[in-house]
Amino acid sequence: QVESLYPRPGWVELDPEVLWSQFVGVIKEAVQAAGLHMRQIAGLGISTQRATFITWHKYTGKPFHNFISWQDLRSAELVNSWNKSLLLKVIHVIFTVLHFLTGNDRYLAPSFLTFSTQQTSMKLSWVFKNIHEAEEAAKKNNCCFGTVDTWLLYRLTKGSVYATDYSNASATGIFEPFTKCWNPTLSNLLSIPMSVYPPVKDTSFNFGSADSEIFGIPIPIMAVVADQQSAMFGECCFHPGDVKLTMGTGGFWNVNTGGHLFASRRSLYPLIGWKIGEEVVYLTEGCMSDVGTAIKWAQDINLFTNVDETEKMARSILDSQGVCFVPDFQVSVNDPYLCASFMGLKPSTTRNHLVRAILESVAFRNKQLYDIIVKKVRIPLQTIRADGGVSNNSFVMQMTSDLINKKIEKPANADMSSLGAAFLAGLASGFWTDKEQLKKLRRIEAVFEPQKDLEEYKPAMDTWLQAMKRSLHW
Repeated sequence: QVESLYPRPGWVELDPEVLWSQFVGVIKEAVQAAGLHMRQIAGLGISTQRATFITWHKYTGKPFHNFISWQDLRSAELVNSWNKSLLLKVIHVIFTVLHFLTGNDRYLAPSFLTFSTQQTSMKLSWVFKNIHEAEEAAKKNNCCFGTVDTWLLYRLTKGSVYATDYSNASATGIFEPFTKCWNPTLSNLLSIPMSVYPPVKDTSFNFGSADSEIFGIPIPIMAVVADQQSAMFGECCFHPGDVKLTMGTGGFWNVNTGGHLFASRRSLYPLIGWKIGEEVVYLTEGCMSDVGTAIKWAQDINLFTNVDETEKMARSILDSQGVCFVPDFQVSVNDPYLCASFMGLKPSTTRNHLVRAILESVAFRNKQLYDIIVKKVRIPLQTIRADGGVSNNSFVMQMTSDLINKKIEKPANADMSSLGAAFLAGLASGFWTDKEQLKKLRRIEAVFEPQKDLEEYKPAMDTWLQAMKRSLHW
């Protein structure tokens, strides 16, 4: 876990050199811990955070700035300005008419296009408006843009490979999943030069080899995949209607929609899950930006010492006594100014009430996103599988199961992103021949089934929804 930097309020960055050294260090440690030698490694699969990005000089390799995190809010004013602009309203009208006349879903997404601070597009536009060196290099076709995967590929191959894959590209907000190309219209609107984008390759694919100086021998890089799509693959959610719930730093609900690409709906976003040869699998995603982040913050201010305590603290009281926690994320709203807050504090409020309120907020947000998915995605939902660090908290898992009235499976290994990358690399290198072999490797640690009626939670959830409304537009 690379420590985030906060150079200004709302800015969230990562040091590229720290990220690189930790990445190499983790691989070496993992090989050593497994009792293996580098020469025994058949291939490397890379799973990375998606919308975090960097730009650098094509020939010197020197970055123009630190990595800008997906949680960064520096583009908030730009987002606000665009979402209120007359031009965006005109775009909505034009594409609404086109969708009405053609019935083509490709025109549906732009008909209610809104921008968000989580998207790479707006932050990249900010870079070319505010970082002179990047702007000047782009004018001379000397500027490279890349999410974390592209940067690592570039460094691993000493600059000889410059590429990304379809899963990472589709999560940037600048890549058109219908045409599978970088979007020239959107790039032009946001003043982003088309020359900065990397070529897009299959997810399970031989990208080349890591330079022998790094690990002692050249190791083939056989897969590059975005973390949420990788977790989906690791959970073996291979069939339409399979659902994956990741609760890590952020929270992500992903639904496999098979070969059918659902256009963007409010709060839901279409993605390419993975592309392997001719097979292209699409996903629909709903996300919330702070889950594990909020729990870590609570630990940092000493509400508890160890994350394992939180479940016991939450269960030690009957309810949160009307205390609500609202993190600074958005689910059914698009508000970069949503205020993180505790509400309903009383003289009798204890640390247990505060911790329970934080955990309840995760379950309530899961319920919100699940309801949106059920309403908007026209595919019968099948198995729901959870992963990520917060999935180890049985209070959150049980409450989520109760609220959505569905069974949720939790795997023995909560880190599905790394397993998905290993599966994809193994398929590309011939270690496994098909997905049926992967399914046999799944290990389920626990199954959470509904135990309480939804009505029992209604008063607490109604109070929380009121708290969220009061936190808007801060």
